[in-house]
Amino acid sequence: MTSLVRLTRQQAELRERARNFVDNELLPHEEAAERAGGRLPADVVDGIMKAAVRARLNGGRHAPGHGGQGWSAVDYVVAHEQLGRNTNGLWWWVPDAYNVLSAGTPEQIDRYLRPALRGEGWLSYAVTEEHAGSDPSGIATTARPDGDGWVLDGEKWFVTSGDVAAAHIVVAIAQGHGPTLFIVDAGTEGLSFADDPPFTHTFPHGHPTLRLDGVRIGPGAVLGGLGAADDIQRAWFVEERLGIAAHCVGAMSRLLEEAVAWATTRVQGGVPIIEHQGVAFPLADSAADAAAARLLVYEVAELTDSGADPKIVHAKASLAKLFASEAAGRCADRAVQTFGGRGYMRTTPAERFLRELRVDRIWEGTSEIQRLIIARSMTRRGVPSVIA
Repeated sequence: MTSLVRLTRQQAELRERARNFVDNELLPHEEAAERAGGRLPADVVDGIMKAAVRARLNGGRHAPGHGGQGWSAVDYVVAHEQLGRNTNGLWWWVPDAYNVLSAGTPEQIDRYLRPALRGEGWLSYAVTEEHAGSDPSGIATTARPDGDGWVLDGEKWFVTSGDVAAAHIVVAIAQGHGPTLFIVDAGTEGLSFADDPPFTHTFPHGHPTLRLDGVRIGPGAVLGGLGAADDIQRAWFVEERLGIAAHCVGAMSRLLEEAVAWATTRVQGGVPIIEHQGVAFPLADSAADAAAARLLVYEVAELTDSGADPKIVHAKASLAKLFASEAAGRCADRAVQTFGGRGYMRTTPAERFLRELRVDRIWEGTSEIQRLIIARSMTRRGVPSVIA
């Protein structure tokens, strides 16, 4: 398998290992997941998670001492490019955890991070609120002192995996300190779900609305220090945006493979439809989009590993997410058109990608927010810092 990006031997092996895992463990279950609203039988899920651990794909960026793989940023996008090739979010069954947990105390790492990387417990990340989406300064969830602990009040929206999480990482404004991360165990008194809305995609877990009404937690629930949420989350946003961009590159690769295979075998007017420019040219445009997005993603990963200025990496990650997510949407639309009526069937991967890729222009910072970050970086640090 050739590549536009030069990989080490170990990275090439990781790519093949991740690709084989996707091909053998995830793709066969896509249609079943779609027909079941995203859910799979427990034994199937257990098999996927165990296969992911055997393939050494669990806990990719986390330290080996915590049960992870210790991947570099390039390793991370090598693997996640392949994980992006599946639909229905089945890659979510690869055991992992949000990188902010690395800032935890030894007790928090033992209690939450290690089990998550073994596939023994999920954690959610509760940031967004009804009136605080793109503007996190609008967060209204509060934490007030209560003896040596805290009392949390507020409501969080779009809490991915909140319906199955063993614990929730909650962003709240700690009185006297500012934005702070707290770990709140599921089942804690005062926690409830205000809503569990259906979304456009069919995903393994839900994205419910989490309500905190007088939730009392101890001092050991603070993650990373009081008032430290903004600093801790900065690295989280960069990694999440890079991961989304890598997934979009993988999705475009799968879409092109599926669409080209169909267009070269589907005969209309006496010739394969790829002989018609109306079919061939959009696929060629998608190939250009995919190749450009891939180079952007790997550039950001290499800059991260080189220890480049974090502010430059932040802007470049926004650039990669913006371009890759927008390009993937175009690619999915073209692929659906290539399949014609079949492309409108949910049993066709292109149709599922068309729905699923739409959220990549929204979560972890909308395309508009990415444009703001990029524009501000050009004015503050110069155009070459962003595009060179």
